[in-house]
Amino acid sequence: MDFAGKRATIIGLAREGTALARFLAEHGAQVTVSDLKGAGELAESIAALEGLPIRYALGGHPSEILDGADVLFISPGVPLEAPIVAEARRRGMPISSETRLFVELCPAPIVGITGSSGKTTTVSLVGEMLKAEGLRTWVGGNIGQPLIGHLEEIEPDDKVVMELSSFQLELFAPGNSGFGIRDSGIEGISPHIAAILNITPNHLDRHPSMEEYIEAKKNIVRHQGPKDVAVLGYDNPISRAIADECPGRVLFFSQRTEVKRGAFLRDGEITLRVGDREEQICSVDEIKLLGKHNVDNVLAACALAAMAGASPSAMAQVATTFEGVEHRLELVRELNGVRYYNDSIATSPERVVAALQSFEAPIVLLAGGRDKHLPWDDFARWVHRRVKHLVLFGEAAPLIERAVRGYGTRDKESEDLAPIPYAIHRCSTLEEAVKVAASVSQPGDIVLLSPGGTSFDAFRDFAERGRRFKELVRKLRAS
Repeated sequence: MDFAGKRATIIGLAREGTALARFLAEHGAQVTVSDLKGAGELAESIAALEGLPIRYALGGHPSEILDGADVLFISPGVPLEAPIVAEARRRGMPISSETRLFVELCPAPIVGITGSSGKTTTVSLVGEMLKAEGLRTWVGGNIGQPLIGHLEEIEPDDKVVMELSSFQLELFAPGNSGFGIRDSGIEGISPHIAAILNITPNHLDRHPSMEEYIEAKKNIVRHQGPKDVAVLGYDNPISRAIADECPGRVLFFSQRTEVKRGAFLRDGEITLRVGDREEQICSVDEIKLLGKHNVDNVLAACALAAMAGASPSAMAQVATTFEGVEHRLELVRELNGVRYYNDSIATSPERVVAALQSFEAPIVLLAGGRDKHLPWDDFARWVHRRVKHLVLFGEAAPLIERAVRGYGTRDKESEDLAPIPYAIHRCSTLEEAVKVAASVSQPGDIVLLSPGGTSFDAFRDFAERGRRFKELVRKLRAS
């Protein structure tokens, strides 16, 4: 792989930008990296690239960074409407990303997975199922470390499983390839095996509309060939309808319907139907993951793993032993008869609802963060049903309180607030919220961090928020 003589400008020096800068510079490209942050805030990333011939433009994105560049690579956090991206398009410059470049260059078949929720758990399940089959498997994308740095280690017989966000999929559309790969980017790209688990309102603080969000998700299957495979969530109306637009074969997964091809439930058993074969994988009761939403994830994983070469025994081994991914209904500890769960990944109201539906015990819910311009009505309904104490923190606390207090108001024109069957506690920080939750909880209760908003009002990402929650919970003392 030789990019000698090629010039690349990279916007964003987070994980993907750092990995891509190293890869391109080590393979001969002339690399310029630009970030809105200054050198002090990026000291760790810059140190990781020490010794490489990389030029930096920090503290802003001057248009000069595009001069002479063959391609502009952007990180998932950079909106396509950003002025520097608009200027690159005006100049006719290809716009690409670390993820797109990896997919174009990867010699092994890729299983790509997207959805509004469940991506990381399903990716992890598929990866473990393929490993249990004895297949050399790489897992990455929007989960873990970027894969571009491992490209030369990956063999054609390996398997690659990738989590793909809507931001990453935006650039899978035609015209976004760099360095002349894939016919100069005229074609769009999609993994040979791809899944859309579900589509519900999400990231509407970034995507201009729900329609544009859906269109970005469709890129994971839109450019497949006739022999490729799409796995779609049947119980979600939007993902089910995408079957009509898939160029290749379609499998479904469903908890409610016995689909003709794919994975479904029959008498409480995970059942796989592919071609003329029908296999019983395991019973739902044997799945260790909490919640009905995780049954969906296991069903999707079985359909995908089957298409990628895993046997039913390998699927069963993983489905009955896999205990989950960090920050996703993660049991932190039990103290004074109270169980504390970290569900920091829940950055939308819908994900909080899935978490609330996973428990029978009384719940002390910690919710807040930064709003993503999503509806809170269903959240309010389930809070009324399942929550004993609602502990609010962060920027979205007033908005959430208004939503839950307004739920069930008889006079929709009235500004009067409806009475509520639980206590609401307003806190300024997560630290204060944990103290309040510990003080109001009783033996048998669940204390659940499932915020419903992003972490960006106080933390770098949901993982940092989740780690802080766990630190605070572990410091609590027994009474």
